[in-house]
Amino acid sequence: MHEALPPIPTHGGQVQEIMRYFPDAPQPFVDLSTGINPHRYPLTLPSPDIFARLPEAGEEDDLRAAAAIAYGAADPAMVVSAPGSQSLISLLPRLVTASRACIWEPTYSGHATAWQQAGVEVQQVSDWRSFERQSVQRGTVCILCNPNNPDGRLLPAAQLRHLADRCASYGNYLVVDEAFADFHEETLIPALPHPALIVLRSFGKIYGLPGLRLGFLLTSPDFAERARQFVGAWPVGSLALSVGRQALRDREWLQQAHHIASSAKRRLVGILEQAYLQHEGQVSLFTLVITEDAAKLWTHLCRHGIVTRIFNAHHDRLRIGLPGGEEEWARLEQALYVWRDRS
Repeated sequence: MHEALPPIPTHGGQVQEIMRYFPDAPQPFVDLSTGINPHRYPLTLPSPDIFARLPEAGEEDDLRAAAAIAYGAADPAMVVSAPGSQSLISLLPRLVTASRACIWEPTYSGHATAWQQAGVEVQQVSDWRSFERQSVQRGTVCILCNPNNPDGRLLPAAQLRHLADRCASYGNYLVVDEAFADFHEETLIPALPHPALIVLRSFGKIYGLPGLRLGFLLTSPDFAERARQFVGAWPVGSLALSVGRQALRDREWLQQAHHIASSAKRRLVGILEQAYLQHEGQVSLFTLVITEDAAKLWTHLCRHGIVTRIFNAHHDRLRIGLPGGEEEWARLEQALYVWRDRS
């Protein structure tokens, strides 16, 4: 029998809500539940005057141009900007005509929710062969995350390009959510334009600015234009326009951030191994712990003021993000040492 848990939010974060159930936990709370880069981009805030006017069309055009270069798209016309990739995920069932959505799970739950709410049959599979078979069933949109969340699985771009070609042959679509791809070379964006391919990118996770709410959809120019019509005028606020353009053009910072995250991931893996915890995943910003005691470990960490990500549907998995400073690292190390000694 699994340990009883308090209500778990659908997504990561919501730390204050969770920690109401652990009133004796030390503060400040450490949020390791999201997989967001703990070292945010050192943005320069624009003049407050930008909030006194509507965004200019040229500012969004410039944002899309910056995104195209940053992500490796050949043409800014392939880029759709929006207030977070989640809004684009919710929009996709209105843009893609499909009678069935096949999702490779476990993965980000927002994809299944979007298609289910649109009244589309959702089939979830857990192996490549089954996923590939579904790609040739007419009327199917195939959806996966690469790198995947929460297990950190990373597939070669060539393998997914081949799948996109199969989807196109049967009039189907392939949606690849690359929310964590900025630190990895396996991206399908250079394959665009492609008749079957839609790629999603998240700005906030990599740049450590999730509250900014900025995301991108990249696809063929015709499909992108239709998506922009659905999104409507002024889809991105003035602050996100300013910061997004600034950060996406700062390639030196991205390289440094990748190096820092990779080093931190190695440190996290070392701590987990010292606690005799099995883990998996190739993503720099988080790792997935595999243990039958996931619920107990989640509770143990909460009592130490550390919130990680547990999954109601997968009782043996716990996702842990990167601490953001030495105090957070020390808190996590101490908590896991206590866990190891008690186990």
